[in-house]
Amino acid sequence: MTTLSRLGEPYESIREEARATASTLEPIAAAADACSEVHPGVLDALRSSGLIRYTVPAAYGGAFDAVDPFAVCLVREQLMAVCSHADSLFGLQGIGSFALATAGTEEQKREWLPRVATGEVLAALALTEPEAGSDLKGITTTARRKGGSIVIDGRKSFISNAGAAGFYTVLAKEAEGLSAFLVPADIAGLTTTPTPELIAPHVLGDVTFDGVSVPASARIGEPGKGLGPVLATLAVFRVSVAAAAVGLAQTALEEAARHTQQRHQFGRPLIRLGPVAGLLADSWADVASTRLLTYEAAQLARQNPRLHLEHSSLAKLAATEACSRVVDRCVQAMGRWGLIHDSRIERCYRQARAMRIYEGASEVIRLGIARQLAEEVH
Repeated sequence: MTTLSRLGEPYESIREEARATASTLEPIAAAADACSEVHPGVLDALRSSGLIRYTVPAAYGGAFDAVDPFAVCLVREQLMAVCSHADSLFGLQGIGSFALATAGTEEQKREWLPRVATGEVLAALALTEPEAGSDLKGITTTARRKGGSIVIDGRKSFISNAGAAGFYTVLAKEAEGLSAFLVPADIAGLTTTPTPELIAPHVLGDVTFDGVSVPASARIGEPGKGLGPVLATLAVFRVSVAAAAVGLAQTALEEAARHTQQRHQFGRPLIRLGPVAGLLADSWADVASTRLLTYEAAQLARQNPRLHLEHSSLAKLAATEACSRVVDRCVQAMGRWGLIHDSRIERCYRQARAMRIYEGASEVIRLGIARQLAEEVH
């Protein structure tokens, strides 16, 4: 079953490269997807594949002069189709380092980005706080000058790669506004603790900054202008969440299609029964249409990510919501066999639910989309 057309080079090769790496993860995917810590086998596979280089500019060991959102999307679609742990580790390398790549100093880039590109160092973006999620203006983590240093105090929560990352890109409140800082993980005063276990396990934790003192050179960009690099990160990587959702939905649909062809009821395969056929046909339509939207949004993001953020938001909203619908239909089509704990379809069900929340909850994204629509239609 396929709805994929040829992409042309280099993207056809990138997709095949990612698909080949994903296939090697099949034997360990279930174990890795149950991990709340980095699975060494998955990390080793990503390192040896060279896929991580797509998350970093070429000047620092990456594949393209600038990070290519379409390439990132193709990799995430294939990885998520097999192993959500691999998709997360790959995507976070870009999400955690993109602000550094676009607004960091040359010294910062040369120290950290080549190690991000090889997977030697894992990256993390520390935005969310106990009382600040989608509303970043509610951030209470503070940064204050003290002599030639900057002292950071506060707590970030539900931070991906917390405890495993080599550095954190931290957004904190400063006198001038919100500022971004590069904070090494081994610095004095920084501690991490695990968050409560999620329905779809993830490398996740809280990060506490207790009088963390960093040099002024740790600043990313200008004082009070830290939100810019963060929004740039969203502009490039939000569409890649849509691609991951497409990959997950495709896997769920294939699982259900195989099962309903093999299982017979009322004298025929389930897939030949009208209600079941309708569930699967609607699901295929969802997968195909959201893939097209995602690819289009990724191509627009290649041209100008910030200018086309609304298209990335549309793709993220449509694909993650569609993914939930598809997986739910597939569980229904498989009946009791769709409810078996830790089966592939049950893992898809849990993983799909989380995607409608992270990287912009659906409700928040809808607000932005509606605002943009109001500006364009008078």
